[in-house]
Amino acid sequence: MTAPREQGPGHYDAVVVGGGHNGLVAAAYLARAGRSVLVLERLGGTGGAAVSTRPFAGVDARLSRYSYLVSLLPDKIVRDLGLDFRVRTRTVSSYTPAERDGRPTGLLVGGGERRTREAFARLTGSDREYTAWQRFYGMTGRVARRVFPTLTGPLPTREELRRRVDDADAWRALFEEPIGAAIEAEFTDDLVRGVVLTDALIGTFADAHDPELPQNRCFLYHVIGGGTGAWDVPVGGMGALTDALAGAARAAGAVILTGHEAVRVDTDGRRAEVTYRTTGGEGGEGGESVVAARHVLVNASPRELAALTGDEPPEPAEGAQLKVNMLLTRLPRLRDPAVDPREAFAGTFHIAEGYTQLAVAHTQAAAGTLPAAPPSEIYCHSLTDPSILGPGPAGRGWQTLTLFGLHTPARLFDRDNDAVREELLAATLAQLDAHLAEPLADCLATDADGRPCIEAKTPLDLERDLKLPGGHIFHRALSWPYAQDGTGRWGVETRHANVLLCGAGAVRGGGVSGVPGHNAAMAVLEADGEPLPAQ
Repeated sequence: MTAPREQGPGHYDAVVVGGGHNGLVAAAYLARAGRSVLVLERLGGTGGAAVSTRPFAGVDARLSRYSYLVSLLPDKIVRDLGLDFRVRTRTVSSYTPAERDGRPTGLLVGGGERRTREAFARLTGSDREYTAWQRFYGMTGRVARRVFPTLTGPLPTREELRRRVDDADAWRALFEEPIGAAIEAEFTDDLVRGVVLTDALIGTFADAHDPELPQNRCFLYHVIGGGTGAWDVPVGGMGALTDALAGAARAAGAVILTGHEAVRVDTDGRRAEVTYRTTGGEGGEGGESVVAARHVLVNASPRELAALTGDEPPEPAEGAQLKVNMLLTRLPRLRDPAVDPREAFAGTFHIAEGYTQLAVAHTQAAAGTLPAAPPSEIYCHSLTDPSILGPGPAGRGWQTLTLFGLHTPARLFDRDNDAVREELLAATLAQLDAHLAEPLADCLATDADGRPCIEAKTPLDLERDLKLPGGHIFHRALSWPYAQDGTGRWGVETRHANVLLCGAGAVRGGGVSGVPGHNAAMAVLEADGEPLPAQ
């Protein structure tokens, strides 16, 4: 690690606008390379959407309030920055309850090959769907091993990536034809088809056959993480990652100021000035100030980048999810007697996510109404990592639940965000209750004021709290992981030579990955003629 270079007062090699996880990754890399770095964060703490909080009054439970699982974070970043951060693998991949022939049943994926095969047979009556499942995810696994390592290098061309994948059928299924075609060709059971499709719809309002393929891009990023597609639990909650990143950046010499909001970036392509105002936090209260920099890295949305530089704003983005955090005194019993709740909720618990249900929900939402059967998925963090619970809740056997709802575009909340939020939450929990042997409400803990421990966040809430454009968790539709016109060498470049985009809206952004932050730092070092770390 190189010591930071001295600069004059009010001047840095790099100013990072935004202290989310990508901005912290960029700051840590640049500071470790000897650059003087200033991070300006609008909120009172770092982390952005990757934070842990205690949302319920008087309850010692630190929940991952927004983002909650880790897949796309390369081990390389953890190693390079010396992060004290770990993840744990979930013992169960997923459970999807169903009713067949008037009896409650379901599909448990996980717990070993034999149990999974038996679960498929119990649901569908044969081994056909399990064999198709193995074949399909064998294909995505091969693609993952070939594509994931490219995320932290310069962008390959489309042809270079196609040659790297080296599988014409996989390329067609994932990159050229709507993912619905591949799912329908491989699987016949409606519920199994739906479980597969959900990875194409996380934070993405699309139909399985959308010809523009936003669902394919979403699906790709959800199956390539770590070269396996596994989604793991961050030990200590998501805030453990961003706390470690902030610590690494500070230890390397970066200056991090919270309560400092950048309001303008002026640049001639070689030198830049960042105007910011202080709103409290580290550095205290104050008016507007200006800091000079050779490079500016914007860890914010493309919309915010345009507002800072005075450029034409991008097309409006629209989020389409409901995020719910809950704390329970116990896990609810299931109607399906064959599955233990501690297994069912350890993985991803799919609700109203059959293939037909997902299509109907999309059609209804696109027509301007809330889905009659809102689809969602749930998981219990504390079953895999109980460290997020304090001694009191842990000793009483309490558990967390995280719910992520699909197909709820921001436009549906425009008429009355609070009223629609409550209506949607009630309808979503009713879909869960249909598969429980007791109402979820009977299992909710209460806070110090006697209120149920449950909070829900709509896209409009995320826009208000985190400035996510339209509440879009990826800042805009995800991109293909290859170069296209205007993407630049690293996928972080803008029309200003010394202003880079290092947030989720960068090429290969989205999810908790640190990839845009890493790539923006590499672009700066490369521009400075610095040897880059080994891949």
